[in-house]
Formats: sequence, structure tokens, C-alpha cells
Amino acid sequence: MEVREYWQSDNVSSLSGRKDWAGLQSVVMTKNTITKEGVSSVQTRFFISSLSLDVKEVARAIRGHWMVESMHWHLDVTFREDMDHTLDQYVAFNLNILRKLALNFLRLVDVGKKGVSLRKKRYIISFNLTKYLQQLLVV
Repeated sequence: MEVREYWQSDNVSSLSGRKDWAGLQSVVMTKNTITKEGVSSVQTRFFISSLSLDVKEVARAIRGHWMVESMHWHLDVTFREDMDHTLDQYVAFNLNILRKLALNFLRLVDVGKKGVSLRKKRYIISFNLTKYLQQLLVV
């Protein structure tokens, strides 16, 4: 179970260096409490923001940011995207699209084992691509 709490303040006058942050409107604190098997852990994070006071909008923006970060992490770990040194911009763009499609494919396909990493799923699927491709097309 995870509980996310958000606080936002527009009192930024005490922040040193605030003039260096163009458009600074508010500061945000998040507190995530995760309880797993009866053990709780708390993570507190702070953000500066160009958003005015609207804690629901700030919460949406923070969740959206971490969703994008998570996708980029998976692209790097599963497909080693950061190691790609393709020079042609069109080729690099097209490879990125194909990797994102493949990432979604990996998320949708059930390989029969729970808790398998996307990298491991990729390996398992490589042995019987036709079977898993049929599974995806039925979905």
C-alpha cells in the first residue's frame, strides 16, 4: 500500500538563489509512505515549481514526471538505449519509436511467470516469437 501526500507553498522569498530560477512560483514537498508486509518506509522529496498554488496540478505533474523517467530507465536497461550511437537523426528517431513499441509489447505479454523483469521477458520471448506475437494480436 502506498500513501502519497503533497504540500505546496508560494512563500519562496526565503530561498537563496531564487532569482536564478526563472518563473519560480512555489515549493513542493511530497511524502510517500509505503507499507509492504507490515513494514513501512517513508520517502520525503522537495521540488521547486513554476506552477502557482494548485496542489492537485502539482501532484499530477510530479506523477507524470516520474512516469516519463521510469519509461526512459526501462528503455536504457532493457534496450541499452544510452549505448546507441546512431548518427543519422532519422534512424535514431525511428529506433526510439520501435523501442517504445517493443517496451509496450513486453508489458502486455504474459510469459507465464510472475515478477519477470522486462529484460528477462525479452529473452524468453526470443525463443518463441510467433506464440507471443499471437498473444499480443488477440489482446
